[in-house]
Amino acid sequence: MAGDAGPDVADEAARIAWLSDQISHHSHLYYNLAAPELSDIEFDTLWDELKALDPSNLQLSIVGADVDPGSEKVVHLFPMRSLDKATSDEEIQHFAIETALGAEQFLSQPKLDGSALSLEYRLGRLVRAATRGNGDRGEDVTRNARRIQNVPENLGIEVDAHIRGEVVMSLSTFEEKYREVSPNPRNLAAGALRQKNLEAGKADAADLVFQAYDVRFPSKEVRHPNAVEPPHEENDSMLLEWLQKTGIEVAPWEVHDGAESMCTSTLDWSAKRESHRFEIDGVVFKVDDLRKRQLLGMTAHHPRWALAWKFPPDIAETVLLGIDWQTGRTGVITPVARLAPQMVGGVTVENATLHNVGELERLSIKIGDKVRLVRRGDVIPKVEAVMGKATKKDLQDRIHADGTPFTGVLPPSSVPDIPQTCPDCQGPVELDGAFLRCNDLSCTARTVRSLIYWCQALEMDGIGEKLAEQLDDSGLVRSIPDLYSLTMEQLSGLDRMAEKSASNVLSEISATRSLSLSRFLHALGMPGIGPELAASLSQEIGTLKELLTLVKQWSDGDESALNRLVSIDGVGAKVAEQFYGGLSIRSELVDDLSKAIEITTEGTAPVGGVLAGKSFCVTGSLSRGRKEIQLSIKAAGGKIVTSVSGNLDYLIAGENAGSKLSKAQSLGVEVLDESGLEKLMGSSTSDAPPRTLFDY
Repeated sequence: MAGDAGPDVADEAARIAWLSDQISHHSHLYYNLAAPELSDIEFDTLWDELKALDPSNLQLSIVGADVDPGSEKVVHLFPMRSLDKATSDEEIQHFAIETALGAEQFLSQPKLDGSALSLEYRLGRLVRAATRGNGDRGEDVTRNARRIQNVPENLGIEVDAHIRGEVVMSLSTFEEKYREVSPNPRNLAAGALRQKNLEAGKADAADLVFQAYDVRFPSKEVRHPNAVEPPHEENDSMLLEWLQKTGIEVAPWEVHDGAESMCTSTLDWSAKRESHRFEIDGVVFKVDDLRKRQLLGMTAHHPRWALAWKFPPDIAETVLLGIDWQTGRTGVITPVARLAPQMVGGVTVENATLHNVGELERLSIKIGDKVRLVRRGDVIPKVEAVMGKATKKDLQDRIHADGTPFTGVLPPSSVPDIPQTCPDCQGPVELDGAFLRCNDLSCTARTVRSLIYWCQALEMDGIGEKLAEQLDDSGLVRSIPDLYSLTMEQLSGLDRMAEKSASNVLSEISATRSLSLSRFLHALGMPGIGPELAASLSQEIGTLKELLTLVKQWSDGDESALNRLVSIDGVGAKVAEQFYGGLSIRSELVDDLSKAIEITTEGTAPVGGVLAGKSFCVTGSLSRGRKEIQLSIKAAGGKIVTSVSGNLDYLIAGENAGSKLSKAQSLGVEVLDESGLEKLMGSSTSDAPPRTLFDY
């Protein structure tokens, strides 16, 4: 992808940080404000790039965006995860054959372009409705959901159920009533769900439609004692039929027997996309067998048993009017294109990413150029290519998103100026490969974004972007440790900060005065150090004191410090260098924080299952797929590693095991074949039927 960081560690770190910031910012615009500035497949492109560079990054485990402070929050009994994405037949084939572990039947539904909603029924009656939010917690929108005409108040059966689906607006209703007030039906659907009163919104929830795609049933311990037994179907398609019988409108579905049929369905949906009743942006494929789904399980971000195939991107042409420069959390200064307004895929785009200085050079772009704009799937736009010098005619008949005519003029052709100082703090900048960066740690842009990241990582919902900026502007918080000396008097003196709100903020801060080492390292926001990697590093190191000793040894050139981290599964020399380097430049911050809060010793988290606390490496040719065996081990509480060391508990070896077997034997690691593993697992819960169909 154009704009990727080169092999230099510093470049990659900056790229990772920029990607994380962009994803966080635009997720908030999309999920909380219903005001996306950028495009869906472009968002997916940035997501995929971050996933390739830093698979354990925090942003990849966040679904949606945190609910706005002040909203009534709902904790989802069943988390509302996102979906892994695909754009090609090859990816569908890989999913059907490899990822799905040979599943024989799949189910597909159109990927509706609306707003996700969870309906909670108790004894068959609707008691609550909630948005997706961040996947774990959403916003209570029951009052507006009750206005949706096809959402039944009663299912006609006294069952406890959580029904998931998409809230959409029909294209005919949009054209008849709302074309003048919004660029697309999706924004209206999200806004109508979340509005506080009808007069304040642009759309009436009564004009929305709910289409279901999933149902989950609470376990016996959780459901109402008078609730009837939920259906115990073997396939998802059977549950969709059950939903229809209760009066729930279900998104149309089709059953497939393999990848060929699935690929054909993408062609079918592409052909009828324009004539469909609702806006759709792809097709969702799911393993139909519910027990197979349980074996496949979930990642922090998505289920392994589902895949979202996305339609190709929308493309248009517009004019580059200028370039703005923004300083991010890690000091990287990013160019943002200002564009003549252009409708792309139903959204008016006036800003687009240009990634970095290297991208400007690759495009040989000039202000006043006509450019090709790609809006990949409906949330983040990108300038893809230069189409030559623009003319005045290229600016005719353009309309802003608010409906007002564009009155701008064509700027003279000029090469973009690269800032000589930081646009935020006016401090010196340096060009580091493809990236321009401000290295002043006291730069306001960096401190505010670092503060926001810290609060988001520790789930301090009361401190969002606006309050973080207020705290910085007022001088109350110049760095993260200052949070922990705030008083009620200081907070209540800020604009629009009532005593109750100030008290809530102080309570959230107080709740983070004691942190495990892994949460602390994750919240520091060092590039490349996501929650899973922070946990692995912390479990190896144990204490902050030991960590600081290792950082000093590394600074002094002691290779043993580097080797200590490289011995951890999944940590290479590059990651170890990046980790130590990030802590080294934050030494003052770490020292100040260690005085303000307690950082507790990291212990190995207890995991249930007969294999809890044991590590396994699987190698060689086996009767079952390697991934299937690994998932079985994980389901029984075991840990999977990819290399053999003296710390490994068991090597599971099949035929042609090779060097791993030889190494395990030389180190005295116990070697098991498949029958030995089965005996070891004994009464593993992975072999027993689950308590409910949907307890993952």
